[in-house]
Amino acid sequence: MFDYRQYKRGYFMPPVECNDWVKKEYIDKAPSWCSVDLRDGNQALVEPMSLEQKLEFFKLLVKVGFKEIEVGFPAASETEYVFLRTLIEKNMIPDDVTIQVLTQAREHIIKKTFEAVKGAPRAIVHVYNSTSLAQREQVFRKSKEDIKKIAVEGAKLLKELAAKEEGNFAFEYSPESFTGTEPEYALEVCNAVIDIWEPTADNKCIINLPATVEMSLPHVFASQVEYMDKNLHNRENVIISLHPHNDRGTGVADAELGLLAGADRIEGTLFGNGERTGNVDVITLAMNMYAQGVNPELDLSNMPELSETFERLTQMKIDDRHPYCGKLVFAAFSGSHQDAISKGMHYRIENDTEHWTVPYLPINPEDVGRTYDSDVIRINSQSGKGGVSYILKQNFGMDLPDGMKEEVGYTVKDVSDKEHKELSPNWVYQIFEDKYITNNTVFSVPECHFQQKDGIIAEVTIAYDDKVRVIKSTGNGRLDAVSNAFKQYFNISYELSVYEEHSLSRGSSSKAVSYVGISHNGKMFWGVGIDADIIKSSIQALTVAVNQLESEVGVNACKDDRLNEIMNYIHTNYLTVTLDELADEFHLSKPYLSKYIKEKSGNTFGDIVKNVRMKKARALLKSGSMTVEAIAENVGYQNVEHFNRLFKKKYGMTPVQFRNSK
Repeated sequence: MFDYRQYKRGYFMPPVECNDWVKKEYIDKAPSWCSVDLRDGNQALVEPMSLEQKLEFFKLLVKVGFKEIEVGFPAASETEYVFLRTLIEKNMIPDDVTIQVLTQAREHIIKKTFEAVKGAPRAIVHVYNSTSLAQREQVFRKSKEDIKKIAVEGAKLLKELAAKEEGNFAFEYSPESFTGTEPEYALEVCNAVIDIWEPTADNKCIINLPATVEMSLPHVFASQVEYMDKNLHNRENVIISLHPHNDRGTGVADAELGLLAGADRIEGTLFGNGERTGNVDVITLAMNMYAQGVNPELDLSNMPELSETFERLTQMKIDDRHPYCGKLVFAAFSGSHQDAISKGMHYRIENDTEHWTVPYLPINPEDVGRTYDSDVIRINSQSGKGGVSYILKQNFGMDLPDGMKEEVGYTVKDVSDKEHKELSPNWVYQIFEDKYITNNTVFSVPECHFQQKDGIIAEVTIAYDDKVRVIKSTGNGRLDAVSNAFKQYFNISYELSVYEEHSLSRGSSSKAVSYVGISHNGKMFWGVGIDADIIKSSIQALTVAVNQLESEVGVNACKDDRLNEIMNYIHTNYLTVTLDELADEFHLSKPYLSKYIKEKSGNTFGDIVKNVRMKKARALLKSGSMTVEAIAENVGYQNVEHFNRLFKKKYGMTPVQFRNSK
């Protein structure tokens, strides 16, 4: 039955108030670290590691930087005994690393442990017995004095055997189930052990306080640790060690508050592996310090390799949300989060900031071997423009104009929504490329040629509907001239609203990237061009943008070859062309030609000539310092007042106002 009334608090508060740890704000230095992966972690595995696996794991721990490594309980099994002997006999223990072995406070087990550790250059012999009220009453059925005697006799035997053996031995004692032990009794037992060992500055002993089972809020554990810290005998020569488990899910908090309360050392495992809910996670503890500017004295710079090796050797899976090392811990799917991260990264580059302050990222993922392209900005149906544009910029060098980011974001996330999948960076780029770079579904432009003759004259080859036509047009630059050719040929109207470009370096070649945005009836259409030639890349971009417009509004291309020829002639000879001249050139009567032009193009001959001249005038106004009078004459108007009136009627401003506008 699910009945909370069958439970009560099983811990004991210190007999006096111990809350000085509250006054400390943060941990200012790393503790001594002891990995218990090869003992506590290994015994919790469904399939304990083989000898070869344990040897590889030992090397991994050394590489990370552990200076103390508990290698096992050598008196408990032949496998652990052989592992320890292999380390010793093959000289696999580095000079700066001390191994640790665990033994119960029982005579025959202690003696076998010393046999196993013989020849080790340095070793910590860790002896323990349980002191909790529950264990005393239910398991051992012994008095406090009897339990203390076990600890004392064990401590004496360690001292005697160490004196007889060659080697550099240190001693550690644990009142197992410390969290369920009356603090004053735990203190009594530990002090009795200390008095036997008589530690010195050159030969300190370790008193380990294990949260064998978590039984309280972390602040209670901290008060218990502080009580021990303030009352242990010979404290200056005693190292207080903590061994938290994670039964209440607060193992890390126990360790952190315990350090504030006076502890010097932490026993834990990589990723928190261990019995039941696991041991305290050393990686989280170390990285918490790192994230606050404290050197953890462990090298966790290659978390992917560390994680892969751990999972392979233990057959345990690290949770995707595991702090600092899980596959998704730096991932941002939310559009607002992605935007904030992207802007934070930009701010960091802009301001060359000394300290890491990027929103939503407690540390720089690169510090632990992660990458932004696959680990941070992740794209799915919840993503926004910021994330998509960041992926395109970081991975592919595409720095989208602000106005384009939103549309591209919606385009990409729509695919994710329909596919019900996360999109990889390559998939994002493929969507982008298909719609904005290679999208020539309506028409293409095989080639363009330009003449510098009183401005720019473009000869644009348009491939459409299995036909290829050359369209002549003028403009205030090459791109404008090509744009006018499109407008002429497809009989469409739009504004060339956005043009941006930047270089794109890939390998040994440097290419230009152009972005073009055109507006039609209040809607933007975008295209992107990539080429070594900036003119070609801009034409490619414009071509894609117009293709998108044509795809949406419907193609209305000029299919009449004769009309194309007539329009080209007008664009080439706009200064002097007359209807009479045009009729002679094409062998048509003047009335028929006039009617023909109006029916086919929707404009009169006079309107077409005027439009060509006005576009030319705009080009000259923006591109040079010619006077308005000179420009009027240059485009075919002898009367400057007449030119001014026509210009203002068409564009809503005078030529001078147009020149001075942005």
